[in-house]
Amino acid sequence: MTAMVKYRDLVHEIALDNHGYVTTQAAVEAGVPAVELPKLAARGGMENVAYGLYRVSAVPRSEIDQFAEALLRAGEGAYLYGESVLALLGLADVNPRRITVAVRRRTRPRLPAFMELNLVRGDARTTRYQGLDSQPAADAILTCRGSIETPRLLNAAREAHEEGLLTTRELRLVRKELKS
Repeated sequence: MTAMVKYRDLVHEIALDNHGYVTTQAAVEAGVPAVELPKLAARGGMENVAYGLYRVSAVPRSEIDQFAEALLRAGEGAYLYGESVLALLGLADVNPRRITVAVRRRTRPRLPAFMELNLVRGDARTTRYQGLDSQPAADAILTCRGSIETPRLLNAAREAHEEGLLTTRELRLVRKELKS
């Protein structure tokens, strides 16, 4: 019985650092045997969201949970892309229908309706916002050319600069690119 409490505590600690989610891989790395996760879920307090992905109900939900879930579903090396980065950061007043996640390799997970994958080639810069791997704000703004009006993107760049998400150099570059 003490092992079960210990495993549940370890899983809870992992979930606290990951917006309420825990993967089988993270649990195993923390010392929880993979076979214990389905048992813990069956006993309550944890929900199996997808293969190898669980949500701990004791961790309060937030507005970015779905972004975290999308990244974990996509797998290692995935990052938020384009409009999804702007939505996460509250820029350009966007509310995309789907969370776009960039992946560097082909993957075929079962995707829920709220997410889509975008296969990217070559090296891409990434950063972390609110603990989530993401395309840098400057790159995300430029990625949205053609799908979001230029004035809104210029305003998003200004807001991002004011919030410290863009350097002055990046702001100038983004403005130049958007006006060309």
